[in-house]
Amino acid sequence: MLSLLQVGALPSPPAILVGLLAIAVVLLVGRFVMKVAWRLVILAIVAVAVLWLLGLLGFQII
Repeated sequence: MLSLLQVGALPSPPAILVGLLAIAVVLLVGRFVMKVAWRLVILAIVAVAVLWLLGLLGFQII
């Protein structure tokens, strides 16, 4: 069995705080990027649907 003494000492509280802050920044940036990505996907779905419907009606768009 491994004990804490075999693994090594735990990092200091400031190091843990810096690590947690880095994770928080990554999560916030990822949340913003995902919000933009969802909007782009929805816009692409609408654009393809409109082009498809226009194609069904006989309009040559592309």
